[in-house]
Amino acid sequence: MLEARGALEAVVRGRLSTRELDRLATGRDLWPLTLLWLRQGKVPPPPDAVVWPGTDDEVASVVRIARERRLALIPFGAGSGVCGGTLAVHGGVMVDLKRFDTIGPVDPVRRCVDVGAGVMGETLERRLAARGWTLGHFPSSIGMSTVGGWLAARSAGQLSSRYGKIEDMVLSVRGVLGTGERFETPERPFDGPDVAQVLLGSEGTLCVFTGARLRVHPRPEARVFRAFEVPSVERGLEAIRRVFREGLRPAVVRLYDPFDTTFVGRAKPASPRKAPSKRSALEATVLPGVLKRLAIETLGRPGLVNPLTRLATRSRLIFMCEGEAKHAAAEDRAIAAACLSMGGVDLGEGPGREWYRKRYDVNARLPRLMEAGTFIDTMEVSAPWDAVFEVYERVREVAGAYALVLCHFSHAYADGCSLYFSFVGSGRTEAEIEDRYQQLWRAALGAATSAGANVSHHHGIGLLKARAYQDSLGEGRHALATLKRLFDPDGILNPGKLGL
Repeated sequence: MLEARGALEAVVRGRLSTRELDRLATGRDLWPLTLLWLRQGKVPPPPDAVVWPGTDDEVASVVRIARERRLALIPFGAGSGVCGGTLAVHGGVMVDLKRFDTIGPVDPVRRCVDVGAGVMGETLERRLAARGWTLGHFPSSIGMSTVGGWLAARSAGQLSSRYGKIEDMVLSVRGVLGTGERFETPERPFDGPDVAQVLLGSEGTLCVFTGARLRVHPRPEARVFRAFEVPSVERGLEAIRRVFREGLRPAVVRLYDPFDTTFVGRAKPASPRKAPSKRSALEATVLPGVLKRLAIETLGRPGLVNPLTRLATRSRLIFMCEGEAKHAAAEDRAIAAACLSMGGVDLGEGPGREWYRKRYDVNARLPRLMEAGTFIDTMEVSAPWDAVFEVYERVREVAGAYALVLCHFSHAYADGCSLYFSFVGSGRTEAEIEDRYQQLWRAALGAATSAGANVSHHHGIGLLKARAYQDSLGEGRHALATLKRLFDPDGILNPGKLGL
């Protein structure tokens, strides 16, 4: 690294740092396992240096220097991933892409916009909204994720049932391969193999994304919300399947299983959190200790708690339609008919509007739960309609031995949907908690894939799911390895991720 420093600094015009603070700040993402490590005083291995290139040529030069010296390069957006996708397992250089922050003018005829890989999601959507447009991409991490991260992980937003995932919004991408060659893919539609679709989802192992041309839509004229209570998860899934098989395309679909429904239905407005300096001695020391002990005792015995969740049977189902007012209203009526035919009870628009208002709040709650001495994580998989319920049942059965298990179904399409499991667990010691977390993931992901699910729908693979992902490819893993050799012949790009 020392011999490469001068060459790298010359290329990025001094925008290189080996300061411990910068290395630690980019050295991990939000993988809950690394949060458990930090609680134990363990620090994930940071990169040797961080660089901030600002042009495609600078990125290409950085890659060429890394090839000559066999240095690992890890592309970095904002670090909001949850699968260990940015850990520097072999040291090397973190390539922070936030200087690629340009947003071009919207082309109103072609309905597209050119965007840099370092643009934050919320910034992009606010800029588009001010001009009367929307990308339609609203991941829960929109306030702390970048366009480049979306491309790298095949991100999905909360409105994907209408607008698609990020790969459905891409007209072309540009970047730099592991050979040091710049590229820009042809704009869709065109004949021949689509290289952009090969690179999307490669998590920095095949290329460094620097920008994309994305499809945009006029801002919706109206939004219509509707919620139902359905007799069971199976009835709710059948209602969703009918909606999409009839050609309807609501922007939001969320079916909560009975356990998750109890939390959704009883949600109350969050009270303001007091600053530490304004808390009483009781609030600052006694109550946190009591709550932590209760959490450990309760969540450390999931085998006793999970069976109680089966006493509840009714589930909540939420829809949101948007677009032209008359079209959204007509779609809402057709959806209501499908849900009522499955025994659903119309709850009106209130629950849907409340979800929409609080849809990003979960990101603020997770750190507080981790502080309480627990672990919390989510596993999102997808499956075709004929396998969805079986995946749900199998995962609940095996994961219930290690954690409380909640699930909602979202990101629905004509051929299937995503299952979004939430796991909350604990243990008497930090070592026991970490061991339980590892066992949980092996059991839950194994159960999901054996029942017909894909390894991931939109969170990515990273280190967490690398082995399961390689297993799921079958003979296709040889094709992926061949692509790796072609696009990154020296194996310098984000080693270890996707099992590469």
